[in-house]
Amino acid sequence: MRTLSDPHFLTTEQYLEGEIKSPIKHEYINCEILTIAGTTDTPRTIAGNLFALIRNHLRGTDCRLYIADVTAYLQQGNYFYYPDFLLSCDLKDRENYTYQRFPKLMIEVLFPSSEAFERGDKFNDHQTLDSRQEYVLVNIKHQRFELFGKIEEGGWLFLPYTLTEEIFILKNLKLTVSWAEVYENVTLELASKTRPEN
Repeated sequence: MRTLSDPHFLTTEQYLEGEIKSPIKHEYINCEILTIAGTTDTPRTIAGNLFALIRNHLRGTDCRLYIADVTAYLQQGNYFYYPDFLLSCDLKDRENYTYQRFPKLMIEVLFPSSEAFERGDKFNDHQTLDSRQEYVLVNIKHQRFELFGKIEEGGWLFLPYTLTEEIFILKNLKLTVSWAEVYENVTLELASKTRPEN
């Protein structure tokens, strides 16, 4: 969940300095600050499973995987976003320990309260990153992944994965995972139901 937490504007330098000291994470959207709310057991477990799978696959490479603790810097819009997962294989990103400028992969575990933002403005903003090859949305109410992969001709290819497929493939990493691995020890969060009006 993201909420506007500060009515005044901050410079990039003020934001970065404050974020190092703050116990609460914030995103920075062209001088405005958004607070990142806490999470629940289901997305935490999914994130932990995914981190273990991807991290083990990347051992021995120059790639670094971060889980919700390093921002992606989108210079074109002057944004700092915390993706649930950020992967960078660019050695230039070793120059900063709080943000990455050349992420290759970003994964978001969808919350009902922030799903529209992850699919809309945030995805559009991430398209300004030339380095990014894949953007993945992970559902917490159904076993479903949505992968947006960059194609050579320009634009993005949408690949939905549901239980009709037995596996999910991160093509850019050459990594294949099963639903059982990703959703291990997970109780899917059911959508709230409302009674129809009479």
